[in-house]
Amino acid sequence: MPELRKNEQQSRYEIVLGDEVVGFAEYRQEGENVVMPHTVVNPDHEGEGLGSQLARFALDDIRAAGKQVVPSCAFIRGYIEKHAEYADLVAQG
Repeated sequence: MPELRKNEQQSRYEIVLGDEVVGFAEYRQEGENVVMPHTVVNPDHEGEGLGSQLARFALDDIRAAGKQVVPSCAFIRGYIEKHAEYADLVAQG
């Protein structure tokens, strides 16, 4: 079972299997917005749904913090488009 965590020192959300970080989604705070520029999943683990788990974890954390997201990463943007329950998190403007 993968572990999901927020690594504030490296400004990224991580998904971990055993002791290996197999994916991460970078973020940076810009006022009330959280910009998400880049998401990576280890090619050995593509197709396992890890990226979706990571996106959901990150977006839920951003919602809990009362922030809005700027999904400049194509993966995060695509995830939000497929999961309308996160559409309200997208920063307008």
